[in-house]
Amino acid sequence: MSFRLQPAAPARPNRCQLFGPGSRPAIFEKMAKSAADVINLDLEDSVSPDDKPAARANIIQAIGDIDWGDKWLSVRINALDTPYWYRDIVDLLEQSGDRLDQIMIPKVGCAADLYAVDALVTAVERACGRSRPISFEVIIESAAGLCHVEEIAAASPRLQAMSLGAADFAASMGMATTGIGGTQENYYMLSGGTRTPADPWHWAQAAIVAACRTHGILPVDGPFGDFSDDDGFRAQAYRSATLGMVGKWAIHPKQIALANEVFTPSPEAVAEAREILEAMDRAKAEGAGAAVYKGRLVDIASIRQAEVIVRMSDMFAG
Repeated sequence: MSFRLQPAAPARPNRCQLFGPGSRPAIFEKMAKSAADVINLDLEDSVSPDDKPAARANIIQAIGDIDWGDKWLSVRINALDTPYWYRDIVDLLEQSGDRLDQIMIPKVGCAADLYAVDALVTAVERACGRSRPISFEVIIESAAGLCHVEEIAAASPRLQAMSLGAADFAASMGMATTGIGGTQENYYMLSGGTRTPADPWHWAQAAIVAACRTHGILPVDGPFGDFSDDDGFRAQAYRSATLGMVGKWAIHPKQIALANEVFTPSPEAVAEAREILEAMDRAKAEGAGAAVYKGRLVDIASIRQAEVIVRMSDMFAG
């Protein structure tokens, strides 16, 4: 391992990010009372151009009026190639107080995009005397964004999380699919004449996880479009969790429980992790660098894996 230690990602729950359009303020109270860890109030794709000023005003009012409890409260602003994003930032920071935790920046294609937003945010914060710096989450939604993912991950100390936006990413890549997440019918393995659908997002997710873990950022899986397919959502979420992602978006309330189920370590996994740590403690006491647990060798690398599971469990319990 490099002598430059890999920084830890922010220690906060991020199993489920629930999205809701700013043009529908009637649902905000329900979002606040949901079991999602993160609330994403949206000003971008789910809001029509004519409704964006009203949606912005709705969100600003709701930030102060609604009891969001211990939710991580985030607003997705409009993309930098629109005339809306600068006003989103200025109005949000000048008018919403310190309850807003995060700004989500869509369609980030290079480090300069993040630099531009950071410069504006910093100027407004200083002018307003904001006591708590706003954090960032970015969405990788283009070929350029994935090519530059490592430099984006290093672009701002405000950056806490990064997500994959499957739909726009697929369009940017020219992928022959209209699906949003999940396996795709024509992306398959052939075995004995049987087609087994595969996951075309896997390689992009792995690149995002590597960039995030290198720079101490939370890697998050994006939307799963078919909210009637619980099994498909769950399968996608398990693949993402196995790769190292910490959570997933919910574009419908029914997906909240599914995301929390997958990204919360099971009691069995936590018990096994604690037993591995105990086995290694006994091995250390005997002067050994490894131990045998249930017929398999466990060593220092096994400790690190077990510690991740135990830390996650303790965080969610707390």
